[in-house]
Amino acid sequence: MSIRDWPDDERPREKLLQRGAGALSDAELLAIFLRVGTPGRSAVDLARDMLKQHGNLRTLLELDQVGFCATPGLGPAKFVQLQAVLELARRHLEETLHRSDPIQSTADTRRYLMARMRHHQSEVFACLFLDTKHRVIQYEELFFGTIDSSAVHPRQVVKRALHHNAAAIIVAHNHPSGVAEPSRADESITLRLKEALALIDVRLLDHIVVGDGQTTSLAERGVL
Repeated sequence: MSIRDWPDDERPREKLLQRGAGALSDAELLAIFLRVGTPGRSAVDLARDMLKQHGNLRTLLELDQVGFCATPGLGPAKFVQLQAVLELARRHLEETLHRSDPIQSTADTRRYLMARMRHHQSEVFACLFLDTKHRVIQYEELFFGTIDSSAVHPRQVVKRALHHNAAAIIVAHNHPSGVAEPSRADESITLRLKEALALIDVRLLDHIVVGDGQTTSLAERGVL
């Protein structure tokens, strides 16, 4: 049965218009992006097959061109369209943080950091440099690879803070495993950075650990 033959409240597009995008499943949202299915398979069927094949939405959206186009009916044009949509989403989140107003929402900060960092296959340590009113000056990724106490150099973070004339910093790093549980090493790094930045009167506001669809704040854990 074609999607056109489904009841109106079950068609993904009509359902989105009536109830909002949040009411749709991953497969339904992906079906809207795909627009059409393959012979004998609706767009929703194709979306479900793709999610089942790749395990979850994150893995699917992070496929390279070869992996994405391996699905029958999907070619370079659709891959390009997907990359454009993902980049628009990242830029929207970035503009939310780079407005002239100070950061008001911890949730916005976490969503932005997740969008920027969760796709990395190895650990990345990044900084959000803020001015005296906690407005974002710059986002920078400073260290790459396995992040431990020997890999993160407080001197480099201090150097970049002085370069940006920052008054405060939020640091973050991702866990490619998808689990956003801080380690003892994460706590140690946080305290070392706090002490180093205090010497130049820069506040370390938080250290966010980014996982797969989740984040953990070391400030909320009482480390800062």
